[in-house]
Amino acid sequence: MIDDLLTTEPNLSSGIIGRAQGLYAPASQEEVALLQATNLVFTEGQYKGSTLTVLGRNSIFAKVREMPVMGGTGAFRFARGYILLRTYEFNKKTLYAIVECDVYVWH
Repeated sequence: MIDDLLTTEPNLSSGIIGRAQGLYAPASQEEVALLQATNLVFTEGQYKGSTLTVLGRNSIFAKVREMPVMGGTGAFRFARGYILLRTYEFNKKTLYAIVECDVYVWH
């Protein structure tokens, strides 16, 4: 289960705009890949009260990962698109990661 911060920049001191809430599950026996079901819940700004739903395979050690945006709520009702994920920072001891998310969505 996840309940991570969504920020405007890749650090904890930047503006918080929401949370990434959902779950991960192992999705491969050959590599570190996860099935990811995540809601991007916007709690501040122009999209406050809206969500985007992301569902797909996240091959976490790939430089860039692409997953589909499957829908949303509020301003993003009937949304379709994709999200590109890039690991900005990863600590192997603590498993703490900062991931850059570029979201392209039609709504």
